[in-house]
Amino acid sequence: MKFLTDYMTFHTKKRREFINITRDVIRVLEKSGIREGMVLVSAMHITSGVFINDAEPGLHRDIEEWLLKLIPEGHDYYHHRTGEVNGDAHLRNLLIGHQVIVPVTDEKLDLGPWQQVFYAEFDGQRSKKLIIKAMGE
Repeated sequence: MKFLTDYMTFHTKKRREFINITRDVIRVLEKSGIREGMVLVSAMHITSGVFINDAEPGLHRDIEEWLLKLIPEGHDYYHHRTGEVNGDAHLRNLLIGHQVIVPVTDEKLDLGPWQQVFYAEFDGQRSKKLIIKAMGE
């Protein structure tokens, strides 16, 4: 069994952003030499996430508006009593999730026709890390 671990660092200009990282995941897979297995993609912060969906900008706006409706900014979250003001970002991480596993078949990511991998930032404008770990034969 082979393993390859790579890290990415993000420093977004906005508080909330969705960044397509599919090419980065493919780059790690190609570097690993794995033919069959999986790639784990995991945000290493509790105010960011990873998801798989379409790369359509209107859909991303729908996702952002849905998250803002479910978890509004400016709400008096209990977490804010610690001095932090990012309680909403922590909750968005729970909805989107912090990691995905992508199957690898015949040396390729086995994604559906419109599927792409995205890093989701909910409390940006500072450095955060993501891990990409390829595992397989």
